[in-house]
Amino acid sequence: MAQHETFGSVARPAGRPLEGVRILALEQMQALPFATQLLGRLGADVVKVEPLGGGDSGRGSLPAMTDPDGRRVGATFLRNNLGKRSICVNLKDPRGRDLVLRLAPRFDVIAENSRAGAMARLGLGYPDIAAVHPAGIYVSVSGFGNTTETPYRDWPAFAPIVEAMSGIYEMKRTGDSAPTIAPVGALGDIGAALFATIGILAALRHREATGSGQYIDIAMYDSVLAMTDIVTNFWSMDQQRGGPTFGALIMHGFRAKDGWFVLQVGREQHFARLVELLGHPEWTTDPRFATRQGWVDHLDDVLRPAIEAWASTRTKLEACHAFAAAGIAAGPCLADEEVVADPHVAARGMLVELPRTDGIAQPVLVPGNPIRMSAVAANTDTRPPWLGEHTSDVLSAELGLTPAELDALGADGVIA
Repeated sequence: MAQHETFGSVARPAGRPLEGVRILALEQMQALPFATQLLGRLGADVVKVEPLGGGDSGRGSLPAMTDPDGRRVGATFLRNNLGKRSICVNLKDPRGRDLVLRLAPRFDVIAENSRAGAMARLGLGYPDIAAVHPAGIYVSVSGFGNTTETPYRDWPAFAPIVEAMSGIYEMKRTGDSAPTIAPVGALGDIGAALFATIGILAALRHREATGSGQYIDIAMYDSVLAMTDIVTNFWSMDQQRGGPTFGALIMHGFRAKDGWFVLQVGREQHFARLVELLGHPEWTTDPRFATRQGWVDHLDDVLRPAIEAWASTRTKLEACHAFAAAGIAAGPCLADEEVVADPHVAARGMLVELPRTDGIAQPVLVPGNPIRMSAVAANTDTRPPWLGEHTSDVLSAELGLTPAELDALGADGVIA
């Protein structure tokens, strides 16, 4: 197995850029938790507010492991909650709502990703938080946004829903086949998380300059529209799906002796290098290949047989090394076990091992931090929190609640 960064029990190194920033996250699943985890890896202190019972719905996802108390902890939760603290508060109880309102002024960012309007109905919307914490930065991540009336505002949404609505599924669908769902995992979730992260960082900078907080409203649909910009941009330039010149470049998969690789050639100088490598330099002056559309038109009858004949004596990795040496972009289609063993992944520390607590030796692997900063010490991740693990510690330290008060709230089902 490739070498991985491992979890440490030591305190995080000093000097990370967001140290001192505090985030109170009323979050679930992935669209917001990925963002707060990223901010935590940059130094922020993240306290996660979970409902009583099952907690964050991501804990119930599959596959899963069990925590020391035998409760299921799903993969979605494990890969999005490193280094956080968990408190369990019943937001439907007025006393639980009051606890959050009392906590809010002690945090820089209050973030939620419930369905649009849900926090407002609980009395924890932006006006409620701003009333007790005017300098607070309030972040909402939802399927279709909170601040604008749209036909979809009240729809529930998961990543594949907004991905489908962005047009990218239909653009990539062929013939009468069904669309390929979630082709890259949770693009809608992580896209929204990244835009939420950017908004939070900008709002923190704005508050430094003005002293004022503000409301950041992120819609997953908006986020995916921004990431699939090719759909609407090409439409506006008369390059609709199925049009005569749509996709006039080589961006296809080809077979080597041990699997597949992807090759992209979109410029004439790269095409010249490709045919030189294939042993057919005369194709640079062949009328069939005089245009990029010609490359596509003759892909299956001329170019693919030549490329795959050349690659048939090479592994997919050997083929890609040869393409790279010629200045041509190509990458092998790696299977899961190949990604885990990939030397780049190991060198960049992009897999973190989470030891299991249910007797299974194979650790859970979650992605490492993709952000490298020259003046910031390497990150040491800590495991995700067990459900409600820090409820008493946080409420006693932040609000001064006594053991007797905590016990009474627990007995009444306000906290757990």
